[in-house]
Amino acid sequence: MSRVKPIRRLAVLACAAVAVAGLTPQATATPRPVNGYQLAHSTRFYVDPNSKAARQAVADLRAGHLTDARNMAKLASWPESFWLTEGTPRQVRAKVRGIMHAAKATHTVPVLVLYNVPGRDCSNYSSGGAASPAAYDAWVRAVAGGIGDGKALTIVEPDGLALLPQDCGNGADPDGARTAERLSSIKSAIKTLERRPSTSVYVDGGTSNWQSPGVITQRLLAAGADSAQGIALNVSNYQPTDQLNQYATWVSKCIHYATHGGTGTAESRATECAGQYYSASAPNDGKPGNSVTFEDPSTWHWSDAWYDSHVGTVPADQLTHYVLDTSRNGLGAWTAPDKYTDDEHWCNAPGRGVGVRPTADTGRPLADAYLYVKIIGESDGTCHRGTPGPGDPEYGGVEDPPAGAWWPDFAHTLARNARPSLEWNLAD
Repeated sequence: MSRVKPIRRLAVLACAAVAVAGLTPQATATPRPVNGYQLAHSTRFYVDPNSKAARQAVADLRAGHLTDARNMAKLASWPESFWLTEGTPRQVRAKVRGIMHAAKATHTVPVLVLYNVPGRDCSNYSSGGAASPAAYDAWVRAVAGGIGDGKALTIVEPDGLALLPQDCGNGADPDGARTAERLSSIKSAIKTLERRPSTSVYVDGGTSNWQSPGVITQRLLAAGADSAQGIALNVSNYQPTDQLNQYATWVSKCIHYATHGGTGTAESRATECAGQYYSASAPNDGKPGNSVTFEDPSTWHWSDAWYDSHVGTVPADQLTHYVLDTSRNGLGAWTAPDKYTDDEHWCNAPGRGVGVRPTADTGRPLADAYLYVKIIGESDGTCHRGTPGPGDPEYGGVEDPPAGAWWPDFAHTLARNARPSLEWNLAD
C-alpha cells in the first residue's frame, strides 16, 4: 500500500469526525532550552501515516463499523514507536534512514526501539535476536548509521536487563557467561548510539512490578546506563502512570545514591535502596501499614522516606531521567482471578485501555516523555494462563495471535477503554 492513500483516507476520517465532535486544537507546549540529546517540551514525535491503526480504520470504515473506524483513526493520529527487531545491517540501516527521512520532512522526532539482543525474552514468546554479540554490535552500528545526525529517541532492549540470561532458569546460564555478554552488548549499544550527536538514548529498566530499584540499578550501572540520557520503563506493560513515576524517581535516586560518595562499591550501595517491596525506614513490625507492600501503594511513603533521608533533594539535572510507555496503562494493571496457576498478567491483559497521550511536556522534572512504545493492538503472545491451552481462557478459549501480530479485537478494546478518552492529535 502506498504512503499517500493512507494519509488521504485518514484525513477524510479525521475531518468528518472533527466536524461531528466540534473539537478544537490543543494548546502548544511551552518550549524549553534544548542542547544535544535533550528533548524540548515542544517536541513532536513522528506519526506514521501507514500505521496498523490507520489501516484498521480504513478496514473498519469499509465494513461499516463507524465507531471502531473513528476510534482507530483517532489512535492513528498519535505517534507510536518503530520496533527494530531483525534484518541484516544493510537492511536495518535502510529502514532507519527511511524513517528518519520521513520524520525530517514533518519536523518530528521518531521513536526507535532496538529489540534484537541475542537470546531476548529467554527464548519465549518474543524469542529471537542477533546470532552473536558480534552480529548484534554490527547491527547496532547500522542503526546508528541510519540515524546519522538527525534527531531521534531510542529505547535500548526492552526487558534486556530486567530479564537477564541468569533469570531464565533451567540452567540457562550456569557460569554467567551469557549474562556477562548481555551486559556487554547493551553497554556497547549505548556507546554506539550516544556517539550520534542528536540521539537520545534510554535504556530499558523493566517496570514497577518487577525488579526492585536496587536490583535494576545494579544492572543499569553494569550496562553503562549512567552514560545514557536515561531509562525507559513499562514497555509493553500495564502499570499505572502515577505508580511508575514514583518507582522511576526511586530508581533515579538509587542510581545517584549508589554512585555519589559513601563507603563500599556502587553495587553494594544499591542493595540498600528502598523500593516497592521493602524500606528500612518502615517499622517493619508486622503491624498493618508498617511495611512496604507492592499491592498497597499507600505504604510506599516508607520508601519515599528512605530516599528523603539518604539522598535528599537533588537538582533534576543531576539525576537520571526517564520515559514511560503509557500505551496500554489507562486503566492500570489487570487484577487476575485466583483460578489460574500462572495468570500471565503481562500477556494481553483483558479489559485494559490506552493511557496518557504521547508528549514531551509531562510536567515532571525527571520524566522526559510519555510515549506509545508498544504498538497498540499487537498481541503479547499466545497466553494460556497455566491451562493446557491452546486457547486463552480470558478470551473465551480463543487462541491469542503470536507476539507482535496485529489483533483487531484487542486494538478496538484498548481504544474503547482509553483513559483519558481518545481525542484527535491535531498538533500533528
